[in-house]
Parts: sequence; structure tokens; C-alpha cells
Amino acid sequence: MSEPNPYKSEPEGYEWGPGQQAGTPAYGYPQTPAYQPTIAEGVPVPPPQYAPVPQGMPGGGAPLLSLGDITVVGDQIITPAGPMPLKGAVWNAMDMSRTEEKMPTVAIVLAIVFFIFCLLGLLFLLMKEKQTTGFIQVTVTSGGKHHATMIPARGPDTIHWVMGQLNYARSLSM
Repeated sequence: MSEPNPYKSEPEGYEWGPGQQAGTPAYGYPQTPAYQPTIAEGVPVPPPQYAPVPQGMPGGGAPLLSLGDITVVGDQIITPAGPMPLKGAVWNAMDMSRTEEKMPTVAIVLAIVFFIFCLLGLLFLLMKEKQTTGFIQVTVTSGGKHHATMIPARGPDTIHWVMGQLNYARSLSM
């Protein structure tokens, strides 16, 4: 009996598949070059190009924070009204959203349909759905300028996300 070879990559008793030679990649590895999409004329589509971060932006560098149309870049706050100094900025938020809980129409229909068969259909009336509407208003004041933006409330936890971003902006303003 032969000793096992420690440099052998396949386990003892492994048999190569039909037409496969030792040392070739097994299943799960691409056998052909990577797929490259082409347009109708057969011309290869180039990979996506990403625009570099413009160096001429006030403050320079990549954005540190973005809330609606307010962006913090470097040591400045960029708004549609113009740049403001980041140092000493005052940030505020006001929750103008509301979450309503109501019984969906499907629950009423199912309760009526199943009430005919048994009284368990009334359990469908316990179904509730929550719907959040409104906005969170974020304001920033710095350098004698003031700007406000509205962020749509997508759920009841949107205010927590906005407050987390606002606390980060406040820490940058110190």
C-alpha cells in the first residue's frame, strides 16, 4: 500500500470526471472568461466609469454627512443657498410626521367571508397596519445664514436615524 501524498490536492479515492484532467479547475470555477455584456451591434460595453470627487468644491474632499440638500464637506456646510462655516453651526430637527394604525380592507373582507363558515373569521379584525406620513425638518444656522430642509418620514424609526445624523453633525461643528 502506498503512503498518502501530502502535496496531493484531491482526497484519497477521488476519481476525475469524464474528460477532466488532473490539475484543471473543478465545478464552481468559471471555465470560460467572465461574461461581458454587449449591445446589439456586438460592440463590448465598457465597464462603468465613476466620476472623481471634484477638487474645486468648497471645503474640498469627500462628503462627511448628507441630510436632504445639506451636505458637510471638509470644514464647510454646503446648501443650495451657499456654503456656511461648519465651526459653531447650530443644528435642530423637528418631527412633523405621524404614524397611524388602521384596520386594512382585506381584514374586513376576510372577516366577513370566514364569518359565514365559522366564528374564527372575527380574528381577522385584529389585523392592524401602521402607516407613517409627514416629514422631519432639519435646520442649520451658521455664519449669519439659515437653511432648512425636509426629509420624508418612511417609517416610525426615521426620526431616530435623522437624530443620529444630527448628533454626528453637532460633533463635527464643535
